[in-house]
Formats: sequence, structure tokens, C-alpha cells
Amino acid sequence: MHKQRYAVILGASGEIGQAICRNLAALGWSLYLHYNENESKAKSLQAILSKQFPGLSFKIVQADFKRSDGAKVLAQQLTDIHAVIVANGQPMYKLLSETTTSDMDALWKVHVQNPAHFIGLISSKLRLENPSYIVFIGSIWGNTGAAGEVMYSAVKGAQHAFVKAYAKEAAYSGVRVNAIAPGWIETRMNDSIPEDERQMIVDEIPLMKVGTPKNVADTVEFLLSGKADYMTGEIIKVNGGWYI
Repeated sequence: MHKQRYAVILGASGEIGQAICRNLAALGWSLYLHYNENESKAKSLQAILSKQFPGLSFKIVQADFKRSDGAKVLAQQLTDIHAVIVANGQPMYKLLSETTTSDMDALWKVHVQNPAHFIGLISSKLRLENPSYIVFIGSIWGNTGAAGEVMYSAVKGAQHAFVKAYAKEAAYSGVRVNAIAPGWIETRMNDSIPEDERQMIVDEIPLMKVGTPKNVADTVEFLLSGKADYMTGEIIKVNGGWYI
């Protein structure tokens, strides 16, 4: 009997996180489904995956990454772990002049401090499996920056820098560390944007359409499939050509 491979999906209750979970379960991964507040969606996803893939294990874990102890709380809930997908986060649409230090602190904890601390805490577990994987869901704004999202762009850029540095540090032990930088992905978060503004953005995208959570999930699947094992330290753009 093959040993089960476990991946922890940070932000499994979100739309991108759910798509990643479905793809990885189909690939044969057992999953830790992390959530912060949306327990009902995490439980619903667990039930669906357990019915569809009865030979795999799907465990719900909770931790609030806005808290300083978020990483420690999560790490204590895990045993075997062979992959980490950092798909959690929070948006921030504010001018810099309107952004408070509390806003900045929360963004830093959620996107950088707790994910990095968590990876450090479970790094010994990742080293037991060669190859093992870390994938950050970064952002197009981590590459090019966005007016009105200055601090969000800053923490996404920090994620990208972490990936490049930790890829070098972890490579000797077989850990592949990469990131995906999505452009416009169609999620409920964008429902409030007026149609004329949406069309203006679509007109800027060479492929003339927005992306889907599955586009991101398919790229995560590729990175964990074994077909990308000579890649580490990469920031893969999934943006329809919006930023090249």
C-alpha cells in the first residue's frame, strides 16, 4: 500500500483554494483543509472530497493568520506533510494615505510573517520527503505594483522575494519552492466592480478574457505533478498576457 502524501492548503475555503483542493485530490494527494472563519465551506468541501475520493484523507484545520501565533497554532495540528500551498490572504483597496499601521500589520502577518514562520516550523517534516513542495499564490501586483493597492502589492512582492531566497536555502534537501502570480481571476471578490470598469480591464488583457480559479489550480497541479521537479525559485505568471 502506497504511503499517503499530505498537502496543506492554506485558505482552502476560498474559491482558488477549493479549486486547488479538487485538482490535488484528483492527483492523489490527501489534504489538510485550512480555514480561518468559513468553517461551513471547509466542512462542505471535506464532505464532497471524501465522497469523491474515499481512499484519501481530508482533515480540517483552523488558524487565524492575523494573529501572531497563527503559524504555531496551525503547525501543531499537522503530522505528515509533503507540500504547502499558500493560497490564503486578504485584499486591501486603500490609498497609502488612508492605510493605517494596523492595516499594514495585518497584511504582513497574513501574507508573509505567518506563512514564512509556518514553513520554518514544519521544514523538518518537508525534508523527510524528496521531492517536497511549497507553492505561494502571489499576484501580478507583486511583479508590477498597483495604485490603490500599494501595501497589498508590497506584501505580494515580499512573497515573491521569499520564494526566490528560500528556494536556494531549501534546495539541498529536495524542497521545490515556487510561486504563481495570477492576474485577474474571476472570484466573488470582484463581483462589486462595475461592468464598465471590468470591460476596461479585459480590453487590456491580450487574451481578452479573465482567468478562473481552475487556471491557477491547474498550474499548482503541474508544480506538484512531478513534471516540474527541475524548477525551483520561479514566479509563474498566469495572467493572460496582462503583464509580461
